[in-house]
Amino acid sequence: MTDPSKTAESSGPAGTPLRRAGLSPRKKQRISRIVQYVLLVAVVVFLLARIEWGSLAANFAKPEVAAETWPEVFTVALKNTIIYSVGGFVFAFLLGLLFALMRLSSVAPYRWIAIAYIEIFRGLPALLIFLLILFLPLALPGFEVPGGTYGQGILGLTVVGSAYMAETLRAGLQAVPRGQTEAARSLGMSHARSMITIVIPQAVRIVIPPTTNQFVSLLKDSSLVLFLGVTGDYVELTKFGNDLASTHANATPILVVGVTYLLVTIPLGYLASRLEKRQGKGR
Repeated sequence: MTDPSKTAESSGPAGTPLRRAGLSPRKKQRISRIVQYVLLVAVVVFLLARIEWGSLAANFAKPEVAAETWPEVFTVALKNTIIYSVGGFVFAFLLGLLFALMRLSSVAPYRWIAIAYIEIFRGLPALLIFLLILFLPLALPGFEVPGGTYGQGILGLTVVGSAYMAETLRAGLQAVPRGQTEAARSLGMSHARSMITIVIPQAVRIVIPPTTNQFVSLLKDSSLVLFLGVTGDYVELTKFGNDLASTHANATPILVVGVTYLLVTIPLGYLASRLEKRQGKGR
């Protein structure tokens, strides 16, 4: 005979099985989240307790040293950073568009040249490209980059950015429906005219969000201009902060320069995010 007590535990009044008491998935998730929060707070408290705030402030936030960066951090360093970045972006966009069109060309040698350029300069470190430009006059005696120091910095950013821009633009060109080109050709437009008036404008509109991110990347890569040995009125933000930090033996100028970068890159990143969301809603 079966034990009545066991039968009562395993079945309900109508013979239906009873579920064992336990935590629901929602309660388990809540407990797991509470544990994570507690651990996170513990780690933060531990780190805050370990920091020597007086030494940190003396080395990274000294008011009198920060005052030495004004107003040149904006009137010279940020201005030059924007000049290098905007110049590099414009030429990188134009050169990237050229190589994107060559990559999609039906002429095989054009495709080979575009693939070689894109793969080489996407594979090389950006710093190495700037060093190659620095030693370019040794390889080509008598050759001078137009625009002097500004020209060298812009050339470096152009080479760095154009290979990536080419792939971005190629994706944009391929995203334009083929029917657009076919409709233009049916109206009697040549291939070149249909690309210039129909396809390229639509492709550019498609790639606006990623190219905004490309500009942010070039803005940060402009810090590599310091390896060209720029001085005086041609210094960009990183070189400016590094020189002042060395002069005062204090890292406060580096912090000021970092904040200045963020004043530019954070709004641009937010703009790129908004453009991506708007473009997603429009599809």
